[in-house]
Amino acid sequence: MAEPSTTATVILSTSIGLASFLPGIDGSALIGAFAGATLFVMTSKELGIFTRLIYLFISLLMGYLLVPSVLAHTPIAEPALAGFVASMFCITLALKVMQYIENTNLKNLWWGKSK
Repeated sequence: MAEPSTTATVILSTSIGLASFLPGIDGSALIGAFAGATLFVMTSKELGIFTRLIYLFISLLMGYLLVPSVLAHTPIAEPALAGFVASMFCITLALKVMQYIENTNLKNLWWGKSK
C-alpha cells in the first residue's frame, strides 16, 4: 500500500493536469507553478506534512497568479518558467519576511535604532 503523502501527490498531480485543460486556464503556467511549489515543499523537510500541503497550495496559487507580473517585469518569456520561479520564491520570501518581522523590534526599527 502506498504512503498517504504519495497518494496525495498523485491525486494533486492528476488534478493539476486535468485543470490545465479547462478553458481560461494557462496550462503551462499552472504546471510551472506546480513544479515550483513542489520543489519548495520537497526541500522543506523540517515542516510537518499538513504544513507542507498548506504551503504547497499557497505557493501554487500565488505562483499561478503572479505569472503575468513575472512575464511583464523580467526577461522571462515562457509562462511555465515564470510560474515555476514565482511559486518557488513567493513562500520562501514570505517566510523570510515573517521571520525578520518576528525577530525585529518594530518600535526601534520605526525610530531608526539598530536594536
